[in-house]
Amino acid sequence: MVLERVSGHPFYCFLDGYSGYFQIEIVVEDQEKTTFTCPFGTYAYRRMPFVLCNALATFQRCMLSIFSDMVERIMEVFMDDISIYGSTFDECLANLESILSRCIEKDLVLNWEK
Repeated sequence: MVLERVSGHPFYCFLDGYSGYFQIEIVVEDQEKTTFTCPFGTYAYRRMPFVLCNALATFQRCMLSIFSDMVERIMEVFMDDISIYGSTFDECLANLESILSRCIEKDLVLNWEK
């Protein structure tokens, strides 16, 4: 279904989240649940690492929540990959601007090198 929605539009652009999982903070009372020990000491994560068993689903839910009013209308999101589309070049640019504004609003960092 995602491919069908995206393929129906002639203009696309793509964004990539920068270290997406690590952008999600773990609340202080839950940090102890991520404790691990190594030869250098005992540590707990302050941000969500990729290795947690539900990290994938949690991150996807966060992304869908952030862009809930835009998904399936002007964009698709899968993990930290965002596909933006439009029927015209100008519409695609306007959609990109809306999404970038939301990223700024939510402090979502993007990887500009990809």
